Amino acid sequence: MESPFNSVTRPRATQLLPQLLIIISFLITLTWPCIEAAAATQELLKGFEATPNPSVSSFQSLLEDSSGKFSFGLLRVNSTELALAVLHVPSNEQLWLANPKTLARWSDRTRVFFNGSLVISDPRSRVFWSTGTQGDKLVLLNNSNLQILDNSNNDPTVTWQSFDFPTNTLVETQNFTSTMSLISSNGLYSMRLGRDSIGLYAKFDSDSDQMYWKHKALQAKAPVIDGNGPVHLRVEPDGWLGMYQNGTTPVDVESFNSFQRPLDGLLIVRLEPDGNLKAYYWAGSSWVVDYQAIRETCELPNPCGPYGLCTSGSGCSCLDNNTEFSSSGHCAGSGLLSNDLCTDPNAQKEVKVLRKQGVEVPFKELMSYETMSSLEECEDSCEKNCSCYGAVYNNASGFCYILDYPIQTLLGVDDDSKVGYFKMIEGAKKKKMDAGLGVGIGLLGGAIVFLIAAIGFGSYKIWRSRRGVNRILEEEAGGVISGPYKDLGSASFRSIEMCSGSNR
Repeated sequence: MESPFNSVTRPRATQLLPQLLIIISFLITLTWPCIEAAAATQELLKGFEATPNPSVSSFQSLLEDSSGKFSFGLLRVNSTELALAVLHVPSNEQLWLANPKTLARWSDRTRVFFNGSLVISDPRSRVFWSTGTQGDKLVLLNNSNLQILDNSNNDPTVTWQSFDFPTNTLVETQNFTSTMSLISSNGLYSMRLGRDSIGLYAKFDSDSDQMYWKHKALQAKAPVIDGNGPVHLRVEPDGWLGMYQNGTTPVDVESFNSFQRPLDGLLIVRLEPDGNLKAYYWAGSSWVVDYQAIRETCELPNPCGPYGLCTSGSGCSCLDNNTEFSSSGHCAGSGLLSNDLCTDPNAQKEVKVLRKQGVEVPFKELMSYETMSSLEECEDSCEKNCSCYGAVYNNASGFCYILDYPIQTLLGVDDDSKVGYFKMIEGAKKKKMDAGLGVGIGLLGGAIVFLIAAIGFGSYKIWRSRRGVNRILEEEAGGVISGPYKDLGSASFRSIEMCSGSNR
């Protein structure tokens, strides 16, 4: 006989089968999204289309490389804007942006599609951005290079690649040519190649760029030969930036801290928002600085902002000694940056002159100058020139440096023979003084009102206290009050009351 326990707890096989099928189908349903998510797309073919997902807060991946280290997709910028980007997946660091100057809207009406060209489209502008190519598929390589391939002749041909259009970053093995430029994320600084050199440029005004750092090829291993084509750069995985003309022998080697040391992580070079050129390598959990072109703060193009003064060992201050340097990097006269002295008559009327001893132009070896006989002659040449914003004169050498862009950071030096002459907007400082005066008057008025109220309240308390004391004394002493009143409201009077109470 079958035991009661077995008959109750052991179901028959025919009863188990439907239940097992239900459980298996349920588990497949649960794990199916995970399987889909793990199977990353590694190529996009013609006809692909995507729209921004409103629930995505940062990055919507569309394509990954075979290693899983890089991803291409929709980057959400400032909550409302969209950029096509390639990211380093372990760090979420942006390595490339399709169109950093003008971004599309993060909207379900914005479309990203591939029809032979990679296109961003929205109802307002229709084609917002496009590669303008005819290809068959879009792929992302293991070095983060995004490529459009043409397979029409059964021989894949690269018709477009992101490595030809860098933004602010170069990755290892990426070539940088004389037709390209790196632009800092704030758009103020750029890197370009010369005939035999690397140059960093600052956009201090809309008309021209000022070179503030230059590295010329040492030509130790190979010479730069005219007529053999332009030079190009490449970030080498061994920890150096190589400059080449032809072949594999570099005409210059700019070594990093990790020079000829094996690194497991990615190596990149980036033009930073402060104008410095830096190299980093991925150490597995963070980016480590491996190189920086400019090592001293005061050698950066504009570390203290407009009308700032950078002194080695002391930091930032203002050219105008009466103006306090703010953490936002603003000093008196910074409003001049928005005016053109040659075309704006109102700006000319508001201009005043600031003279400062012990100042020097930064990156002076890259700036043009004229030799003049006196400080007065140097100042006069700037005063009569509407495109001159200031001048710095060296009494020892007679060099007059004309600043034909709005005044940025100057260098503080312990040499009074170096004198600066700077045009400023009178209104900038005046408004600041007026604002300070207004705040001061307001605070003073508030203090007076508070003082009057406090005196009134104190008088009222004294009056009430006097009435109370008079009443008590009159009751206990038959209305006779002895001693001056000023002693009765003191702490000694309160102690007397306590003693009197204890004797009762």
